[in-house]
Amino acid sequence: MNPFDGIGTGREAVIEYLDADFNIVKSGDFVRCAVTGKQISLDALKYWNVEKQEAYVDAEAAMQGFGVRNMAK
Repeated sequence: MNPFDGIGTGREAVIEYLDADFNIVKSGDFVRCAVTGKQISLDALKYWNVEKQEAYVDAEAAMQGFGVRNMAK
């Protein structure tokens, strides 16, 4: 499958998250953050949890998804 198939469709992609990479199972434009529910475009996807098979919009959401408490408090 071409990773660019389905881009511009406005559909949610289905992704298999791997260590340092991911596979597109079903093409689309975005995935949803498991913590915030925000859309993440595939070209901006940087944070995910392989064990939970979840994506995160940013580092803060990733820390929450991994269950890490805010150490600054």
